[in-house]
Amino acid sequence: MNRTDWLALTLSVLAILLTGWIALNVFEGIPHLEDEFAYVWQAQVIARGELSTPSPDNPKSFLVPFVVDYNGRRFGKYPLGWPVVLSLGERLGLRAWVNPLLAGLGIWLTYRLGKKLLNERIGLLAATLMLSSPFFLMNSSVLLSHPLGLVLSAGFALFWLVAVDEPDSARGWLPTLSAALTLGVLALSRPLTALGIALPFGIHGLILLWRGPKYIRRRVLFIGIIALLVSSLHLLWQYAVTGNALTNPYTLWWPYDKLGFGPGFGVTADGHNLNYAWANTKFSLNAGLSDLFGWGKLSWIFLPFGLWALLRPHLPSSPARRGGFFPLPMGEGQGEGRIWLLVSIFPMLALIYAAYWVGAWLFGPRYYYEALPGLVLLSAAGIDWLTGWPRRFSGWRMVRPLGVTALVTLLIALNAIFYTPIRIGSMQGLYGIERAALRPFLTAEAQAMTPALVIVHPENWRQYAALLELGNPFFDAPFVFVYHRGPRSTGEIITQYPEWTVFDYSPSDPWVFHDKK
Repeated sequence: MNRTDWLALTLSVLAILLTGWIALNVFEGIPHLEDEFAYVWQAQVIARGELSTPSPDNPKSFLVPFVVDYNGRRFGKYPLGWPVVLSLGERLGLRAWVNPLLAGLGIWLTYRLGKKLLNERIGLLAATLMLSSPFFLMNSSVLLSHPLGLVLSAGFALFWLVAVDEPDSARGWLPTLSAALTLGVLALSRPLTALGIALPFGIHGLILLWRGPKYIRRRVLFIGIIALLVSSLHLLWQYAVTGNALTNPYTLWWPYDKLGFGPGFGVTADGHNLNYAWANTKFSLNAGLSDLFGWGKLSWIFLPFGLWALLRPHLPSSPARRGGFFPLPMGEGQGEGRIWLLVSIFPMLALIYAAYWVGAWLFGPRYYYEALPGLVLLSAAGIDWLTGWPRRFSGWRMVRPLGVTALVTLLIALNAIFYTPIRIGSMQGLYGIERAALRPFLTAEAQAMTPALVIVHPENWRQYAALLELGNPFFDAPFVFVYHRGPRSTGEIITQYPEWTVFDYSPSDPWVFHDKK
């Protein structure tokens, strides 16, 4: 490893520490969104070696968002990939650190992609931009699946590029297998994202099948076949939990929750359509306009310059000319096209998710999160082109590189001082869910009452969901929390716990326990 590699590794470690701090101090290591509650539930079930649990009697009294009760079984609606990874954190008691660790790996992979496609200077700058991005920091600190998606998509891109560059030898099969597995596991985690990633690389694969040497064609076919076989495990999982390989668990929670257009797709009477798709896309993009780098509307300012540099590789200061990217496979000479594999991921994801009836805005346009390596590399290429390094400047010509460097430094500093602390700090206690809600149950008096059946009388579902951190999917924790739906259903549940302490509890009056027996 050279000095630049060590600097990139340092950025990776900083990413782990920074996102870990945010995860523990801002988000408190607990779920806040419906998606997170479902992921945590699934991870806890998988940590015990199961895919589902028996449905409880009166399942609405044991509400977990996006966890489905179907044919006597209870299971999460989300694909299996991310819950399996998160379950490792559950087993080790390090759940909140899973995504920060993936964030560090994502920074490293972004640097390696930049180093391979452009040069190590641009790769390091891209890694720095990513580390400063509030969009990156927010999504890497919660319990959602996007950091895993970013690592798998960036890893796939890197392994693909190495596989098609490696000479005809046994060494080429390790990156080939790695590319196949990362794409397959991405499909098991975020299927629509995997489709957006696979499309540009699939086109590249078709070109290689047409133009490439025989050993490259074999590798491309191998990647495609193995990735399809791995991704087909998603159908096996659907069969295991629903009894039908083609039943989408999303539709068991909301029948309209599916990709497409027309009646039955989305919440409106006439269904999802192109007007809604365009409105959702604009809304998502506007939500991410500032979050990309925390520079307000200037967050996208260097992307056009990056595109110019990549489209005009003949220019003297172009990174394409200096770094020599766009190579075809070994022995095929040089050609344009490789960096566009990453750059095209963003429009591909925007196009695919336009067919989904709902957008994303709370943590920025997170459906596009896996396109972040391409966006930061494009911005870094624009900055690098504007500075003109490593050309030698003297006299007044030094204004250009020094001015651009000063501007970028100022923007990053302003983001670090103002935008990111305010943006991420505003997430503290999101939706009123805080770890403080658990404190009444951690006292010696409350622990002495266990095992206890807690009849919760919440003002909204989030007050109940906040307490699930002390329970588990198998109802064998010291506390089992019941969402009070009425005296009849609650009375039926109480009869199932004859030896347990039973008390009423109102989250609005958190330190008072009313004994029901």
